[in-house]
Amino acid sequence: MLSENIKNQRKAKGLSQEELAVRLNVVRQTISKWEKGLSVPDAELLIRLAEALDTTVSQLLDRTTEPAEHSELDAIAAKLEVLNSQFAAQREQRRKAWRLCFLVLGILGIVLLGARLVSFCWTLWVMGQMNGSASVIGGSDGSTGIFITGKLFDSAGLILGVVFAVIAAVGLYQTKR
Repeated sequence: MLSENIKNQRKAKGLSQEELAVRLNVVRQTISKWEKGLSVPDAELLIRLAEALDTTVSQLLDRTTEPAEHSELDAIAAKLEVLNSQFAAQREQRRKAWRLCFLVLGILGIVLLGARLVSFCWTLWVMGQMNGSASVIGGSDGSTGIFITGKLFDSAGLILGVVFAVIAAVGLYQTKR
């Protein structure tokens, strides 16, 4: 029976209900209900439970009873394991897709920050050139300084670059295995 198998596997691994609950990101009472047979884990939790206990879903669902009933349970367990593996594959595909999106967003953020750095360095270089060969423009009241700069990547590029880089870093961290 599933409840007994969960309890036996947990004890065999030397885990308390609390430790297993932390690994599965559920409350301890949920583990207790499973072990008492008051509820059962859903398909996704059953996969994670099997992984946490270093066993298979089939072994957790295994029931040693009469042979006819046992073969039916084996068939159901096999079908459930196929479904669970399909769910796991879909979840992994979604994780990889999100990871790719966050990676592209991070690259875009780095490009924006790089463009801002190049713009800043160019401005410093131009300012240095102007100081060396400055001409006086003005009238009777004195000289007039002229400074010409482009505003394309000034504050917007810097802000977007930082925001994109932070979102990408958080997203990549959250979608790691």
